Amino acid sequence: MSTGALYNDQQGGAEAAVEAGQETTPTSSGTGVAFGLFSADFKKNEDLKEMLESNKESLKLEAMKRIVQLISKGKNASDLFPAVVKNVASKNIELKKLVYVYLVRYAEEQQDLALLSISTFQRALKDPNQFIRASALRVLSSIRVPIIVPIMMLAIKEAASDLSPYVRKTSAHAIQKLYSLDPEQKEQLIEVIVKLLKDKSTLVAGSVVMAFEEVCPDRIDLIHKNYRKLCNLLVDVEEWGQVVIINMLTRYARTQFTSPWKEDAVFDENNEKAFYDSDSEEKQGEKEAKPYIMDPDHRLLLRNTKPLLQSRNTAVVMAVAQLYWHLAPKHEVSIVTKSLVRLLRSHREVQYVVLQNIATMSIQRKGMFEPYMKSFYVRSTDATHIKTLKLEILTNLANEANISTILREFQTYVKSQDKAFAAATIQAIGRCATNISEVTDTCLNGLVLLLSNRDETVVAESVVVIKKLLQTQPTQHSDIIKHMAKLFDNITVPMARASILWLMGEYCERVPKIAPDVLRKMAKTFTSEEDIVKLQIVNLAAKLYLTNSKQTKLLTQYILNLGKYDQNYDIRDRTRFVRQLIVPNEKSGALNKYARRILLAPKPAPVLESAFKGHLGQTPLPWTNEMDRDRFQLGTLSHSLNIKATGYQELSDWPAVAPDPFVRNVEVIEPVQEWAPSVGKAKKPKSADKFYSDDEEKEEEGSVSGSEDSSSSSEESGSESEEESSEESEKTSSDSGKSSSGSEVSSSESEPEQKKKKQIKKANVRRSKQTAADSASDENGNGPVSKTSSSSAESSSDSESDSEEDSDSDSPALQKKTVVKTEPKVEVRSKKEVSLLDLDDFSPAPPSAPKSSVFSSSLLSDLEGLSLSVSSTMQVTTSSFGPVKTYELLHHMTGKGLSAKYHFPRQTCLYQPSMVAVQVILTNGSDHSLEEIHIGDRSPASLNIHCFNTVERLESEASVTVSMGIDFSDSTQAANFQLCTKEDQFSVSIQPAVGELLMPSTMKESDFCNEQKKLMGMNETSATITMATANTSKQNISKQVLSVANVGVVSSDQNNLQRFAGRTISSRALVLVTLELRESSTALLTINTEKSVMASMLLRDLKQALSQA
Repeated sequence: MSTGALYNDQQGGAEAAVEAGQETTPTSSGTGVAFGLFSADFKKNEDLKEMLESNKESLKLEAMKRIVQLISKGKNASDLFPAVVKNVASKNIELKKLVYVYLVRYAEEQQDLALLSISTFQRALKDPNQFIRASALRVLSSIRVPIIVPIMMLAIKEAASDLSPYVRKTSAHAIQKLYSLDPEQKEQLIEVIVKLLKDKSTLVAGSVVMAFEEVCPDRIDLIHKNYRKLCNLLVDVEEWGQVVIINMLTRYARTQFTSPWKEDAVFDENNEKAFYDSDSEEKQGEKEAKPYIMDPDHRLLLRNTKPLLQSRNTAVVMAVAQLYWHLAPKHEVSIVTKSLVRLLRSHREVQYVVLQNIATMSIQRKGMFEPYMKSFYVRSTDATHIKTLKLEILTNLANEANISTILREFQTYVKSQDKAFAAATIQAIGRCATNISEVTDTCLNGLVLLLSNRDETVVAESVVVIKKLLQTQPTQHSDIIKHMAKLFDNITVPMARASILWLMGEYCERVPKIAPDVLRKMAKTFTSEEDIVKLQIVNLAAKLYLTNSKQTKLLTQYILNLGKYDQNYDIRDRTRFVRQLIVPNEKSGALNKYARRILLAPKPAPVLESAFKGHLGQTPLPWTNEMDRDRFQLGTLSHSLNIKATGYQELSDWPAVAPDPFVRNVEVIEPVQEWAPSVGKAKKPKSADKFYSDDEEKEEEGSVSGSEDSSSSSEESGSESEEESSEESEKTSSDSGKSSSGSEVSSSESEPEQKKKKQIKKANVRRSKQTAADSASDENGNGPVSKTSSSSAESSSDSESDSEEDSDSDSPALQKKTVVKTEPKVEVRSKKEVSLLDLDDFSPAPPSAPKSSVFSSSLLSDLEGLSLSVSSTMQVTTSSFGPVKTYELLHHMTGKGLSAKYHFPRQTCLYQPSMVAVQVILTNGSDHSLEEIHIGDRSPASLNIHCFNTVERLESEASVTVSMGIDFSDSTQAANFQLCTKEDQFSVSIQPAVGELLMPSTMKESDFCNEQKKLMGMNETSATITMATANTSKQNISKQVLSVANVGVVSSDQNNLQRFAGRTISSRALVLVTLELRESSTALLTINTEKSVMASMLLRDLKQALSQA
């Protein structure tokens, strides 16, 4: 039963106690109604307090669920704080989580009581459960008391080095809270931010950038080294993190790159190779003929944000749109148009913000939105503010070609029942008439017809707009002025009456008979008119006095006398001024001579501009001469309100000269030379290893086969599926044994350094083969590996460097010990295994997997029932696809000493053809043996898994490799299940890369082409990619493709074409991959398959692998 159902079924529930306390709580007979109310208030939630104080965990858990439900409904549960805080030290994980949720909400209000539990929170920061550690830090940072600032700082620093990315993410959130509590801690917090910015987990990236924006947004120098990493991680970061990162990178790019908006700019897409070639910056300097070449880092940002236009989150789409608007070359900005128009189908709140930004864009670049003009037609269900914005955009898009269509729309809008919208439409018609001279007469005639409309608002707005239009060509429209004079008595809106009077006065010489009569009528009603009308009456009287004094002299004197005693001081001042100006007397002096030139001077026609550009009726703000919104960054609150909001950061102008681009290069670290103790010289291979083929074959000394593995295994906890999925995306193009800066290093490494690295890697692999051959396996066949992984398990330091030092100091001794023990058996085993390892079609097991696991006796024992000989087992497990990536399934801290890793051996599953074969390495890092290791419950229950046989006993520091099969049904959705021992159960998940869901398919080139023709149209996915220089040869392309996907190579006669074929394991759907090489290191990558989702994911992975050296 759900929590909600439990809650509703409880007759004495907390909500009843809150809302109907008077009825449920009896009052004493001797008290009044008022006391009854107080009594009810005093007794409410008593049942929850009793449940919290009971000895049964189930009752406490139910009480906490109901309390959290109360909070979610907006009820006040603060009076339960003492009862809740008593359970903060509970051993029940679920109860503790709910208590922390409550404390985060009320810790700030009940600071004194929360402070009493500080020691409990500090203990919880060391809890094995990552969620408890994170919750404890969250509660600690929610207690807003300056006295615990040192404790908070210490907790944040420790959490920033935590193995779990979820805890590190929480520490980034806590940084902002601590900074708001005590800004003096800024320098120390910046140190933590610098550390977290180097984190390669997508879970942490968004949160640490948010902390950076809050604490030190001006420290752009902190971003340099992490810029490329953030760009590459952007697609996999959670949505709100994407918004923050994109906005930060927009500001960063405006300070680091030159403007792409220059008229003589040259755009050469092939210059992206500069990102991968360290010498290309110098080559660019030599090309003086080209005045502008886009920085490859600038292009990297634009390229990596483009896919986010398809995001389901409107804020992400809006953030990418503003990035392109402010950073992209003008001819590329239009790609955001379709995505913005798509957002107009969302809620009206979203529509409002998006339309505001489109309105700003359409003023400067009409061509962007003209093809989608119908999307801005007003609907009857739209709110007034949405209608007004759509009207604004339609007016901006109006030109000679589409004006007739737009005016037909406007005719309908004028008849709208929404009077404010109808008035705005009339203003829009006026703007169209001003901007497009061909339709000025048509618009004027239409507006004159509206003067006979029954609605006052429509008539008034028409008069105001006509007045402005008549100023542009008054000589031709005296008839319109006469017509307006006739309607004057029926118009009651002050602004309209004032506009007609102004027209009469300005063009009084064109209507000499009508103007004096209008003044006569106004003299009668002067005292009852609005102030704006009175001012215009005075103006009309003054102008008629100067042009027709015979008829209007007495009327003018009468009106001036009325104005002299008016209640409004503006009218009194104007009357005195006009009297001195037009009526000659002894005191008036020389000014009287110029009265006619002053009052009847020709006035420039007003420019009908959009009210959207600024505040209607307000003066420009002091820091700018314009009222345009485009001085603010698109998508910001300041842009929406058109005033500078608190915390708004100005978008800087493009620099005239770009700062040094080398600051974004990451230093290449060669850790192998420091770590590796000398074990002995590696032997030269008898035949070249095809996967690691290279020109040089120099020997490198001093590397232990497990040195990188131990650092990577202690790098992250891997106990939750979120971490697994985020890490998987980061590891698609790099081996699992890389250090934390690996993704950054790869982007800026020069070729010699890469070769050197490969050389070292080769030496490691060969040495690991030799070690595997020279040592006898234990009963599980994994002697040396178990020692290496146990050394990794023993190191529990928070930082990577510590764990690396620990593991490397232990592993040589352990390996040496094992080799000495098994010395008598060396010759026979090594002779047999070396001959197998030297086969051309064999690639070694991954560095982070046990080196002899593929051939271990435990695997043979698992397959005993299949009656396979040793040689047949070797064939089954032999792979021709290069080293396989190894992923962490269970960390030794989470597993209480039991750790597990898994990899996909890329073989046909022996248990069921539709299953994916998975090999799991189980390691006992505890000081006691583990019994009955097996697979328990799985999620979803329908998940088809062939479990491995129960491991009856696993000794301390020992490892065993087991095989299992999983039917993923051609989906990358994680397979969740429980890994159980005799005493414990651990929830784990295996999530496959899309390339592991395939099996190779052999076919001829003609068959390939025929099948490809059947899979065109919607079954085809393609993209143009920029190849890394090192990946342009056929051999290297095959190596990169096969490292990503388990497909077969189709032989081709054409040098510029490479084809690969495979089938999905579950449904046997055909997957065809074609790579067509083009000029300047570009290539067209095409994938044909019925599985469109798999195709897009595979395309992304292949694109990443081929574009990185």
